[in-house]
Amino acid sequence: MKEDLTREIELKEKISVRLENNVLKVKGPKGELEREFTYPGVFLTVEGNKIILRAPQATKREKKIIGAFESHIINMVKGVEELHEYRLKICSGHFPMSVSVSGSEFVIKNFMGEVVPRKVHLVKNVDVKINGNIITICSLDKEAAGQAAAQIESLCRVTNRDRRIFQDGCYITHKAGKDL
Repeated sequence: MKEDLTREIELKEKISVRLENNVLKVKGPKGELEREFTYPGVFLTVEGNKIILRAPQATKREKKIIGAFESHIINMVKGVEELHEYRLKICSGHFPMSVSVSGSEFVIKNFMGEVVPRKVHLVKNVDVKINGNIITICSLDKEAAGQAAAQIESLCRVTNRDRRIFQDGCYITHKAGKDL
């Protein structure tokens, strides 16, 4: 059954929001993020310190879209207020591997005794730090931080060996907001 749907997101004092041509710009103490929110039948407005999502005569799909938009906006607000952080642990039981960051490239040398280093290009606006055997990834954008962590974890995929014995690699131990 169709019904009018309205969701409001309240903002704190230190966060400012602008809406220009369906592009929402959120600015806070840590930085600024922007994202486009476009879907027919879903309207986004900014009134004072509130963001209002509205869908007159909302269908099931529009209700889902409003929920997704609300989650994205909440993650943007959390990101500019305090950075999203992912942590990975480096495990090397058989071969001592070395991990480094050079510019926007993440490099793993001597993984499973390989001669050719494994490399991955990191997403923009992601800060990667290596402290001992812990890799810390910080970003304003939760999706960018998660993508960088996933790329690093999949870079160390073990093939043609028993995974119960060869547990070498980089594994996510902490996601933004929860420990694993």
